[in-house]
Amino acid sequence: MEAPKFLHLLSIACLLISATATSDQIPKPYVVYMGSSSSNNLEFEIDSQSAESYHLQLLSSIIPRSESERIALIHHYSHALSGFSAMLTESEASALSGHDGVVSVFPDPILQLHTTRSWDFLESNLGMKPRDNFRYQHLASDVIIGIIDTGIWPESPSFNDVGIGKIPPRWKGICMEGHDFKKSNCNRKLIGARYYNLQPAFDGNKTRAAEAKGSPRDNVGHGTHTASTAAGTRVKNASYYGLAQGTARGGSTSARVAAYKACSQDGCSGATILKAIDDAIKDGVDIISISIGLSSLFQSDFLNDPIAIGAFHAEKKGVMVVCSAGNDGPDPYSIVNTAPWIFTVVASTIDRTFQSTIVLGNRKTIQGSAINFSNLTRSKMYPLVLGEDVAAKFTPASEARNCYPGSLDYQKAAGKIVICVADDTTVSRRIKKLVVEDTKAAGMILIDMDNKDVPFDAGVFPFTHIGGVEGTQILKYINSTRNPTATILPTSQVPRYKPAPIVASFSSRGPSSLTENILKPDIMAPGTAILAAVVPKSTEPGSVPIGKKPSFYGIKSGTSMACPHVTGAAAFIKSVHKRWSPSKIKSALMTTATMYNNIRKPLTNNSNYFSNPQEMGVGEISPQSALNPGLIFETDVTDYLQFLCYYGYSQKNIRYMSKTNFSCPRNSSEDLISNINYPSISIETLNRHQKPKVIRRTVTNVGFPNSTYTANVHAPAGLVVKVFPNKLAFAEGVEKVSYTVSFYAKEAKSGYNFGTLTWLDGKHHVHTVFAVNVK
Repeated sequence: MEAPKFLHLLSIACLLISATATSDQIPKPYVVYMGSSSSNNLEFEIDSQSAESYHLQLLSSIIPRSESERIALIHHYSHALSGFSAMLTESEASALSGHDGVVSVFPDPILQLHTTRSWDFLESNLGMKPRDNFRYQHLASDVIIGIIDTGIWPESPSFNDVGIGKIPPRWKGICMEGHDFKKSNCNRKLIGARYYNLQPAFDGNKTRAAEAKGSPRDNVGHGTHTASTAAGTRVKNASYYGLAQGTARGGSTSARVAAYKACSQDGCSGATILKAIDDAIKDGVDIISISIGLSSLFQSDFLNDPIAIGAFHAEKKGVMVVCSAGNDGPDPYSIVNTAPWIFTVVASTIDRTFQSTIVLGNRKTIQGSAINFSNLTRSKMYPLVLGEDVAAKFTPASEARNCYPGSLDYQKAAGKIVICVADDTTVSRRIKKLVVEDTKAAGMILIDMDNKDVPFDAGVFPFTHIGGVEGTQILKYINSTRNPTATILPTSQVPRYKPAPIVASFSSRGPSSLTENILKPDIMAPGTAILAAVVPKSTEPGSVPIGKKPSFYGIKSGTSMACPHVTGAAAFIKSVHKRWSPSKIKSALMTTATMYNNIRKPLTNNSNYFSNPQEMGVGEISPQSALNPGLIFETDVTDYLQFLCYYGYSQKNIRYMSKTNFSCPRNSSEDLISNINYPSISIETLNRHQKPKVIRRTVTNVGFPNSTYTANVHAPAGLVVKVFPNKLAFAEGVEKVSYTVSFYAKEAKSGYNFGTLTWLDGKHHVHTVFAVNVK
């Protein structure tokens, strides 16, 4: 009996091996990264053509003649970086990876989108300086922001160019036409627009490059929202159907915008994003904003991540790259876009929220969070039921409680307000709402502690979101009467909300899973319920209030919304300090960030605990303060090359990346990463039984020529932190001074210890946040 069973298992194994081997030979898109481009501005066109020819020869050397149609480049990178993307089998990709001059070869990943009042809040309600941006706005017109996203809706009032001068002559970009986009859609505000739609198409075992009908026009709304948040002009009386009414504006209202459409609703090709970054650098942008990232569950190392690769070469060319950190919070190690040359942004709330009131049959009211434009009033009550009370036949009560698709009985639920819970996080709020709405229910109440700080937009459907305490009150009411009833009122705005900001519940948290010796995230900015421009069309039935036209403005939440706030702030700094490098601007924003909310208490997270740097970075951006930071930390390309050495990459590949004869330090180890000249400090392991760990930093004086700064350390009990020297003296001709910080952990508690080192000169407060993991 055993022999046949063995043969059967053997045959299954052979089939599996055969299937795997076959799948390995099906071509799919790969990125071939070959380091830095050797071209310079004068030779670019010639070098680009010769490089393209070389890359095609490389492909022809590994692709069989019988499949010659695959000897084609999907994307070609030749300005800031060198390489291409093409259709390859796994074995062909493996063969290419060993080729001289190739740094890495990896499958083209699919990246995800990280999806008014906020600027006023940043500039006034946090106790910052009075708003005086107006005197700087004429300077900002020379700053060019590249937005890599889902495209742009050019007709939005946020991209009006009235009062904006001539396009800077250094701009080398283009305004691509499409089936629904004309060159005339670009103007002195929206100075460039590109789209990428060369899609790999599969035809059995054959592949072909099929160009879809495309244009730079945004049909999703994400790119338009992020672009207007970063650099939208002032638009009075903007609102979302009356909510969040006021003047909509970006952080740098006179900055120019260039849109690079690299994404759709379904995501973004990593190879396409890399091409967009390369194009943006060539076009002449100053700052690139990317509200996109890999999943935190499938993070690649730095040389297999298209955003990290592109951002490295942008930094080399003097172009800042600002990225969102991801929406996978509040779990630790969920942060993405963590390369030290990327400015990584997490999301916070602002001092405005939206509430939808529940009125119970006993006339008690409970405040919930939501955006809905329902037509329900206090005058009519509806039966109030739990999800399990209206369960479909043979449906487990737990599924009906969570309002699973197919779990509710249409006849039982129709005309009632249904209460759903969130025991199971696999079913989103949106799905629960659609499930209940589909039954013709009168409304829905969601009981869930998570994401309560993020108002969900339910359109015209009566919906509200409450926490556990409020949920208990409703359940007590249901148990107190035979015929419980309720109604859900349309949303009202709550201004001057306190405390704010807090770390948004969805915002991804550090430390980075790639290395904990760089503190990530870097900084926090508004990302919850942000009003900005959107695509003015109805994408979903019931999303537009009855009798209203689609709105030009919408309210969205996500680190996608936080990222362009930092982009706009960086553009504002760049407009005043035109010669400042990306690392200078980054340092200025980081060392001047605020760690206090609008009631002058330390910042908290959505659980009402004090927030730590792995949740908020160095704190909330303070653009006005960053104009005059006093001291800055310059992190140059040598620092980043040393980082790559310390991380463990080969010197050969690092030389390809830098196109120099750079040599790694002799004793390269990962713990030395803490010593690169970064505006924050993180130590992955500090052994309590070993001698103090010494970290070195160098600061550059950009304040008064003759000044002295004194160190002030706030450290947790048991962690001994010493600074040498504890005074930094700057005089004429002395711009840079180095110092060391030692950390001794003998009496410190195990795990991460957080604190700050602040340099004070009587006018400036230069904050350096530290995170030290004691073991």
